[in-house]
Amino acid sequence: MEPAEGSGALDLHGDEEIIEVVELGPPGPDDLAEEMEDVDFEDEGAEEPDAEAWESEDDEGVEDGMEAQDDSEVTFSLHSASVFCVSLDPKTNTLAVTGGEDDKAFVWRVSDGELLFECSGHKDSVTCAGFSHDSVFVATGDMSGLIKVWRVDAKEEVWSFEVGDLEWMEWHLQAHVLLAGTADGNTWMWKIPSGDCKTFQGPACPATCGRILPDGKRAVVGYEDGTLRIWDLKQGISLHVLKGQDGHQDPLTCVASNQDGSLIMTGSVDCHAKLVNSATGKVVCVFKMESVTPKAPISEGEEAESNSVESLGFCNVMPLAAVGYLDGTLAIYDLSTQSLRHKCQHESGIVQLLWEESSAVVYTCSLDGAVRLWDARSGKMISEYRGHSAEILDFAINKDASIVVTTSGDHQAKVFCVQRPDR
Repeated sequence: MEPAEGSGALDLHGDEEIIEVVELGPPGPDDLAEEMEDVDFEDEGAEEPDAEAWESEDDEGVEDGMEAQDDSEVTFSLHSASVFCVSLDPKTNTLAVTGGEDDKAFVWRVSDGELLFECSGHKDSVTCAGFSHDSVFVATGDMSGLIKVWRVDAKEEVWSFEVGDLEWMEWHLQAHVLLAGTADGNTWMWKIPSGDCKTFQGPACPATCGRILPDGKRAVVGYEDGTLRIWDLKQGISLHVLKGQDGHQDPLTCVASNQDGSLIMTGSVDCHAKLVNSATGKVVCVFKMESVTPKAPISEGEEAESNSVESLGFCNVMPLAAVGYLDGTLAIYDLSTQSLRHKCQHESGIVQLLWEESSAVVYTCSLDGAVRLWDARSGKMISEYRGHSAEILDFAINKDASIVVTTSGDHQAKVFCVQRPDR
C-alpha cells in the first residue's frame, strides 16, 4: 500500500526557542520522569480527527508454497490484511498490540489470543504501535500520520493528533512522553495525555528512524539524506550532526544504542553500519558488508538484486553487535576488535533482529516466514520456528525470552514458545 498524502505538519514555533533550560537531576527513573514533566512544551491545539475507520481493502491472497508446519502455541486472526507491527506490554508481558494494513489495531492477550479491545478510528495502515514504559497507555499510529493513545485499563482513547506521513514512533523510557518522526523531517514530542507538544526540525526529507537513548535525555534520529542527528530533548537543540563522509551515502534504515547509551549504531541502504560515540558524535568504525559474487549475469529488463541494512542491535552481555541485511546475511561483529566474528546466512532477507536481554542469543525473522535463534558466540543456529504462510514483518520477545510474538503478511499474529531447558 502506498503511503497516503500527508496533511503536512503544523508550523509550531519557527525559530523561537520554546524550551526552558533546566539543570538535569540524578538519572533515576523517577527523576527522569519528573524531568520530562518540566520540559516546556508548546501547547498546540489540533482538530479532532474523524473517528470513523475507512472500509478495509479486499483481502489479498496469501502466499502459497511455504511449509504447512505450525510450531506456534497461539494464533491471533482478527486482522484481515498484512499485520505490520507488534509490541508487548513492558510491565507484565501478557498483552500484545498489533497493527495492520486493514487500518486496524488490536490489544489482545498473549496467553490465549483473546481480544481486549480494538484501537478503532484509523484511516490508513497501522504501522506503529507500542505501550508506555508502565503499560498504562498504548499508542497506535497509521501511515497517514494519525496517532491515537488509549488507556489500557479503561480501554478508551485519551488523546489523538494528526501529523504528516508517519515514519516511526517510540515511547520515552521513563515518562508518559511520545516521540514520532515524519516524512517532512520533523521529530515530534508530546506529553501524554495533555498533548503538550514540541518539534525538532530536521532537514527537509523524511526522518526515517529514531531511538530515545537510555539516559532519557537525548534521542538519535536518522534521515533519508543519510544524515544523523543527536538531539537534546530538554533544550530542543541538536548536539551532534553527522553528514557527508561521517554520515551515510543513502537513507538510514535503523538505529540502535548499547545498554548504557555510550555507543550508537546506524544502518543504511548503502549497506554500511556505523558505530558512533554518542558523547562526541564521532564515528568509531564502519562495518562494510563484503561484496558477494553475483549469482548470474543480469538479463536485459531485470534489476540487480539490492541489498541494505534492515536491522541491528547490541548484545548486553558481550561486546558484540548484530547486523541483518536484505540479502539474508546476519553479521555478528566483535566491538572490541571491530571485526566480523560470524556470518550466518538466511535463504531470504532479514526483516528484523533482536537480542535476548541477558544472553548472547540473537533472534531473526525473515521473508521466508521463519524465526531463528542464533548463538552469537559460535555463529550456529540454535533453533527455528515456523507457522506463517507468508513473510514475517515484525516480532517481539518477552523479558525472560520464553515467547516470541510474530506478525505476518498472512494476516495473522502468532505466539511461539521458545523456552529452552538450559536457560
